[in-house]
Amino acid sequence: MIGNLLFVLAQGDSPVQWWMFAVYALIAIALLIVVVLVIFVPVYGKLWFQGFMSDADVSFMALVGMGFRQVNPRVIMTAKIMAAQSGLDINRRTGISTARLEAHYLAGGNVMNVIHAIIAAHRADINLDFDRAAAIDLAGRDVVDAVRTSVHPRVIDCPDARRTGKTTLSAIAKNGVELRIRTRVTVRTNLDQLIGGATEETVIARVGEGIITSIGSANTHLEVLENPDRITRAVLDRGLDAHTAFEIVSIDIADIDVGQNIGARLQADQAEADTRVARAKAEERRAEAVAVEQEMKASVAENRARLVMAEAEVPRAMAEAFQQGNIFGTPEDGTST
Repeated sequence: MIGNLLFVLAQGDSPVQWWMFAVYALIAIALLIVVVLVIFVPVYGKLWFQGFMSDADVSFMALVGMGFRQVNPRVIMTAKIMAAQSGLDINRRTGISTARLEAHYLAGGNVMNVIHAIIAAHRADINLDFDRAAAIDLAGRDVVDAVRTSVHPRVIDCPDARRTGKTTLSAIAKNGVELRIRTRVTVRTNLDQLIGGATEETVIARVGEGIITSIGSANTHLEVLENPDRITRAVLDRGLDAHTAFEIVSIDIADIDVGQNIGARLQADQAEADTRVARAKAEERRAEAVAVEQEMKASVAENRARLVMAEAEVPRAMAEAFQQGNIFGTPEDGTST
């Protein structure tokens, strides 16, 4: 066929030859269409017809191109049909177009999760466009769960026994009495700060810090027991959900118990420590006195030894005097025997 076309073009400019060229060209196009229909219609025909009947705005050639681009056409078509039937904007320029869905699929995103999240947000009158939903999905967050939490707030235990193994927070009032408290924090997703915002663990840590600070600022534990809501008010006023992926709706006291009197125990421990210090100092002074006593005994013994030595020198001196004849005095010096 192509050879015949080239032959006709080489013959000249006569009308008959151009008419033959047009015939051959139409035949070639018809054969190409037949080949396309035979190869691609069995694969994409049913899917395209489904989209056509649903006003999904996905052309047959777009489905064929998805096959060459390694894009799952069934996922894209299902997403477009769901978006169209849910009343979302599927405009090719500003809406959820086929090209944008393909781009998100090729980027490794979950197209169906994004569409489900946008539909849920649309039903709940939450402002969530395709770009933000796709960004949340590519960031590794569950966008469907984020929208679900925005509609139905989540209750978080503080502390979380699954992570810390503790069921209560321990805080001490100014009078030294320990209070053990367990709270429940109701949060909902803040879609504006979901990307880059702090996670649930940060919210739990901040709430726990606020509770401990609030109890620690109370003069007595009785003030907290009489007005437990002072804790929740103090914590909420601190804006602990700033720069997090959640917005704190409420903080409720689930349980509060009186623990040990830490202040009294610390005072008793301090008194015992002071007693030990006093005993140590007394023992030190006793040891010093014993040492001084031993030094005095040694000094007495030394003096006695010197006395004995001095007494031993007396006979020797008398013997030397007898030998030298100095035992008797002379008349010149006025002494007598």
